[in-house]
Amino acid sequence: MTLMLALGFGAVIGVLLGLLGGGGSILAVPVLVFALEMGMEQAIPISLIVVGAASAMGAIPKLRAKQVEWRLAGVFAATGIPATFAGSAVGLLLPESVLLAGFAAVMIAAGARTLADRGSTGTACSTAGSGINWRRCAPRAIPAGLAVGFMTGLFGVGGGFLIIPVLVLMLGIEMSVAVGTSLVIIVANSAAGLVSHLSGTSVDWAITAAFAGTAIVGSVLAGHFGTRVNTARLQHWFAYLVFAVAAYVLVDAFFLR
Repeated sequence: MTLMLALGFGAVIGVLLGLLGGGGSILAVPVLVFALEMGMEQAIPISLIVVGAASAMGAIPKLRAKQVEWRLAGVFAATGIPATFAGSAVGLLLPESVLLAGFAAVMIAAGARTLADRGSTGTACSTAGSGINWRRCAPRAIPAGLAVGFMTGLFGVGGGFLIIPVLVLMLGIEMSVAVGTSLVIIVANSAAGLVSHLSGTSVDWAITAAFAGTAIVGSVLAGHFGTRVNTARLQHWFAYLVFAVAAYVLVDAFFLR
């Protein structure tokens, strides 16, 4: 039964990941903790494996279409990877109920961000013929990279819900390129987070393989066929689902533990 649940939930998360550029990963840890009855110390590394693998496969169509801004991805990874290790270290010091409450707060922020209008872009960082304007972009990209990395290590989330708004609204990157860039950043941060969490933690590899396998398939299919889906409507329903799950996580953290 547990294996079947892992297969089903993995597929759903993979599809959301491929369609939304990372937002679906916010549900991985709650699924592992509440549906598959794991502790946070097990759920976080498995979530990072699933999110990283699905993001890597979902990024392939974007790489082929050259829809990745590699320089900004490099900035996010360079700042995010050290912050990931810091987040992992902090997480080891916190009780599970506190981690769950913090995770619920992140989910609420992710849902609110998903509901926000993404139809416009901010001031572009690139200038014609001269590449990235780092004086304009660095003060925005570096703090965002640190925040995403820290959350990845602390909660096992990919951070696409934060990366994409920063790329689109603050840095002026087109949505199609922002999604591809987000997936690349998630892969780098997830790999670093996994390394920081694996020592002393036992991983159920059968559940991980089932979860990751269907997530990868779902992410790839969504990446290829996502243009046929009304993503604006999907984002709204996804946000409401995230709010509902966050409410349950808060109830569990404060009243059931």
